[in-house]
Amino acid sequence: MDILIINGPNLNLLGKREPEIYGNQSFEDYFSVLKEKFPNLNLHYFQSNSEGLLIDKLHEVGFSIDGIVLNAGAYTHTSIAIADAIAGIKTPVVEVHISNVYARESFRHHSYLSPHCAGCIIGFGLTGYDMAIRFFEDRQQSEKESVLV
Repeated sequence: MDILIINGPNLNLLGKREPEIYGNQSFEDYFSVLKEKFPNLNLHYFQSNSEGLLIDKLHEVGFSIDGIVLNAGAYTHTSIAIADAIAGIKTPVVEVHISNVYARESFRHHSYLSPHCAGCIIGFGLTGYDMAIRFFEDRQQSEKESVLV
């Protein structure tokens, strides 16, 4: 199973940026941990601070891989274009946020992406990525079991 994790703006600063909110670990280090936790999966990672590049990546992989884990950062609350890109692809997307956006500024309480996503995982730190990957594993297992019935 192929799963792509996409991180948006400022997430390249994980481990440095606001550690009281986002922790002290870089995503690159955490991605190594994820690859060890899920050795039977083909995990891929992409990060960009550019809205257009995030949309291009969704279009590029959105018909060919099994799942996308997306933390669009602040674009979650502003980008109708990313929401449209998610709506336009076939691959299911799980929206992830490291912090509890509902415990933060009110502008973070709305997501343009959520209506087009298979689910949302919010406020569990980097563990939210694990949870999203497990969702795709469980989904694949359920699909296999339904075929056998």
